[in-house]
Amino acid sequence: MLVKIYTDGAARGNPDGPGGYGTILSYVDQNGQEHIREFSQGYKKTTNNRMELMAAIVGLEALTKPCNVELYSDSQYVIKAFNDHWLDGWIKKGWKRGKNEPVKNVDLWKRLLEATKPHNITFIWVKGHDGHAQNERCDFLATSAADGDNLIEDKEGI
Repeated sequence: MLVKIYTDGAARGNPDGPGGYGTILSYVDQNGQEHIREFSQGYKKTTNNRMELMAAIVGLEALTKPCNVELYSDSQYVIKAFNDHWLDGWIKKGWKRGKNEPVKNVDLWKRLLEATKPHNITFIWVKGHDGHAQNERCDFLATSAADGDNLIEDKEGI
């Protein structure tokens, strides 16, 4: 089954301020029915990069069986992890980018590594605000999450 995951994170421009993420899963079931599931996480003090990683992780963790996944993100932080081989390079080889430069967000990188294992994933860079309805919805969810403490979560597995 092909699952398309659209993600966005928001930190409202302040690394110590509120942040949230929005994630949408789109897939067609065995009966040809299209489904869209939404996830967002409300107010959380953290950085934008952590929110972008969380958006991808939550989407992947929602999958209960191996899938072909297209992950759309406007975050260079998420996309570079795979295009620039961050996960296979400095992350898997000791969690250091240089001689004395530790990798940030190790907890989330390890969680992302675990979430990617069973799936065949294609990561696709999208320009923010490109007019795609699901990308716009992710942006809306992420911004709403960053502005409040509302949580949208769908526990139904795929």
